[in-house]
Amino acid sequence: MQLARVIGTVVATRKDAELEGVKLLLIRACDLDGRADGPALVAVDAVGAGFDEVVLYAAGSSARLTAVTQNRPVDAVIMAVVDQVECEGRRRFTKDV
Repeated sequence: MQLARVIGTVVATRKDAELEGVKLLLIRACDLDGRADGPALVAVDAVGAGFDEVVLYAAGSSARLTAVTQNRPVDAVIMAVVDQVECEGRRRFTKDV
């Protein structure tokens, strides 16, 4: 699992039938403070994440193990919205409410 920030959405009117009905989000890997600092990638949203939220995602074959992505041709899935990150006793990120 890796941390990322949602930076946008992806709309594809023509796609594989197995991707019908799934929400595609554009995410960028982020550091422990929630600052986006990595390459962008497209991930299937399995949890209802929104723009600018920090999320946990899985990539590779693990991405096909959620209820939403089971047996679908996906390489990345958002599986959690992060509320807080604490590292070595220090709070590094807290979700704005």
